[in-house]
Amino acid sequence: MAAAIIDGNAISAIINGETATAVSELLTKHNVRPGLAVILIGENPASKVYVGRKVKKCEELGIFSKKIELPAETSEKDVIAVIDGLNKDPHIHGILVQFPPPAHISEKAVIDAIDPRKDVDCFHPVNIGKMLIGERDGFFPCTPYGVMLLLEKSGVNPAGKHVVVLGRSNIVGKPMMALMVQKAKGADATVTVCHSGTKDLKAFTRQADILVAAIGKPCFVKAEMVKEGAVVIDVGINKIADPSSKTGSRLVGDVDYDQVAPIASMITPVPGGVGPMTIAVLMQNTVKACKASIAAS
Repeated sequence: MAAAIIDGNAISAIINGETATAVSELLTKHNVRPGLAVILIGENPASKVYVGRKVKKCEELGIFSKKIELPAETSEKDVIAVIDGLNKDPHIHGILVQFPPPAHISEKAVIDAIDPRKDVDCFHPVNIGKMLIGERDGFFPCTPYGVMLLLEKSGVNPAGKHVVVLGRSNIVGKPMMALMVQKAKGADATVTVCHSGTKDLKAFTRQADILVAAIGKPCFVKAEMVKEGAVVIDVGINKIADPSSKTGSRLVGDVDYDQVAPIASMITPVPGGVGPMTIAVLMQNTVKACKASIAAS
């Protein structure tokens, strides 16, 4: 039996609908529109596409967006000065710097410069720390929390299950572990994190009730690595050559979908799985930041 498809487009549409309603209520009750500033440094084509999608989603949901494009040669000091101005801007509730920045700009310096109350990407150490100890007044990282929402909306409860996360990045792997292991509704899982130093990887992945792949290797997870009936979440997005495609390439995940789908009970496709959830959570976090700003004023 083929796996049930976890439709990220459909689930993100539900989340976005809730966000649009919240934006409307903030305007009606407080005359305040949530605002998101997105900073793009340089001419990275992929970054331009991602920023464009975020700005478009803001427009669709009624969120004010401010796109700031800086030349690639902009100094780190000048980037931080721009962030400082946004930190002080009462119309901006969320700040996002599209990574990666040019090589001469430190990601850490940029992250540290953002006011934690406006850190809607959840990269700042303050928000990472709050997440780790189980506090919920900060922000959760967009992609890992998007995965949590996908599971929740699909009726998958991680409680008591063995979750295996492939990858230990600060963006997905580590926060995914932190969210899954919390003593909280929709979490409470036993979590194993595997990475490039893991020996006998298959021995771990075959134990997974829920397998989350986030390693950036196209079609890496094969059928023999997956337990029958597992829920498989594919966070990867990789472009590979495909002569049969009009563009000469196509997008695939970290999971070999054709091999794994017949074995899994549920699976996310690529594209159309985790990806749409990342932007949905970003919008959700921006509204959360706006509400916190109003409460604090």
